[in-house]
Amino acid sequence: MARITVEDCLQRIGNENRFSLIHLAVARVRQHRKGAPFLVKGKNKECVMTLREIAAGKVTFGNIEELATQDFEQEKDTDASSDSTPTEQ
Repeated sequence: MARITVEDCLQRIGNENRFSLIHLAVARVRQHRKGAPFLVKGKNKECVMTLREIAAGKVTFGNIEELATQDFEQEKDTDASSDSTPTEQ
């Protein structure tokens, strides 16, 4: 995969403000640290993977909050399914 650049991300979010890009990336990194899955494939560190998500258009200012709730709902569903399995006594 080609190198990701800040310019790629800035073009995707439609804002030439690097400060705004940092805010978006930090919000997404926090979601990853709480267990959110990456939306693109790769083997890089979380900061690079987050920039790849932004450059691919998968993470925007418009959907960052929705991604947080989706991740929470997926985690909640996973917890509920693991709690419903019977245990042996």
